[in-house]
Amino acid sequence: MSSETYFNHPIFGLLYRVCLLDDNQELFTTLYAQRLFFLVKMIPDNTVLEPISRSDARLLVEKRLRNLHRLGLIEEYKEFQAMYKQTFA
Repeated sequence: MSSETYFNHPIFGLLYRVCLLDDNQELFTTLYAQRLFFLVKMIPDNTVLEPISRSDARLLVEKRLRNLHRLGLIEEYKEFQAMYKQTFA
């Protein structure tokens, strides 16, 4: 989560990566408003950008937090929790 990743959307402008959710899924949001969220799915030979609600984005991040805690990845859990508080508090 230390490196910043950006994506240029033709309608919503510059998006930045909030977090990596899975091996092939990332959560992006608009750079300034942070009200519109997008689930980016990396599929071989294709990238799918799906708009999702703030509450759905929050649920996906909470699910990832639970998985990190369950797996005992404490350092990654703490970093993810800080990002969660900054984004959704």
